[in-house]
Amino acid sequence: MQVLDAKKIQKFVVLGTGGTIAGTAASVTDHTGYSAGQLGVQHLLDAVPGLTDALQGDALVCEQLAQLDSKDMDHATWQVLARRCSHWLSQPDVGGVVITHGTDTLEETAWFLQQVLDTRKPVVLTCAMRPATALVPDGPQNLLDAMAVVRHPQAHGVLAVCAGRIHSARAVQKIHPYRLDAFSSGDVGPLGWVEQGQVRWSSACHVAEPHPHAHQALSLSAADWPWVAVLHSHAGADARQVSALVGAGAKGLLVAGTGNGTVHHKLLTSLAQAQAHGVAVRLTTRCAEGQLVGLSAALQIAPGGLSVYKARVSLMLDLMG
Repeated sequence: MQVLDAKKIQKFVVLGTGGTIAGTAASVTDHTGYSAGQLGVQHLLDAVPGLTDALQGDALVCEQLAQLDSKDMDHATWQVLARRCSHWLSQPDVGGVVITHGTDTLEETAWFLQQVLDTRKPVVLTCAMRPATALVPDGPQNLLDAMAVVRHPQAHGVLAVCAGRIHSARAVQKIHPYRLDAFSSGDVGPLGWVEQGQVRWSSACHVAEPHPHAHQALSLSAADWPWVAVLHSHAGADARQVSALVGAGAKGLLVAGTGNGTVHHKLLTSLAQAQAHGVAVRLTTRCAEGQLVGLSAALQIAPGGLSVYKARVSLMLDLMG
């Protein structure tokens, strides 16, 4: 892995994928009835006051990779995004990458990129909860904060920046459907904060190693990635969904159990049968914070601390081997 001397940084790259940050509405007071991904990334950058001063002479390059509402994020876009990140991060004069993204699936994209990118240079995802046409949009401040983080010499790995908080790709999760500070790192806590343009870290940033099958994710057609489905255990859970998914070709199943990984007895029996027939089954909890503790279960436990959606990404990469 290459460590870049911050004094030699000449260029930073902003990759646009759409999202609320690029959304527009008919009224400045409408924060929910907007269309996401309508504005280009250059338009977003032009709307950030003080951006030129914040760059302190560094150059900025932008690319529009997608114009998605992030609820519709797909594997093909992930692959394009990862490839463009790899392209730019491999260039010695590039100090890091900022990605504008929708909030709904930002945490999944962040974890995917952390798993497949082999670099210590920072990749910072940022977003907005209000469209660009709002009376007081939050996107410009989030972009400015993301630029402060990506330029900081301590920043490395994949990070998310929203509402002044810096989150790791592993811990970040969307916890609120409307308020501006919609993201949390659960009981782990944020990695740091951006205050008046200055970055304050809570502790040293640890970067996870890339997944052993990262190369396959970048080279294999996204259409051929293994299908991994997510199931939730709940009152009255129906075991028929397991056989339906397996019969349709699912190669892996991620199960969000109740509490400390408990699973409805009907669902558990069907999952154990699927596992016996070669389907990869992993168990996590549907609780928003914490991880499974002291559990000896019939199902294999997903990597500690990952939400069910991030564990799905990791299992999908596991199965690429």
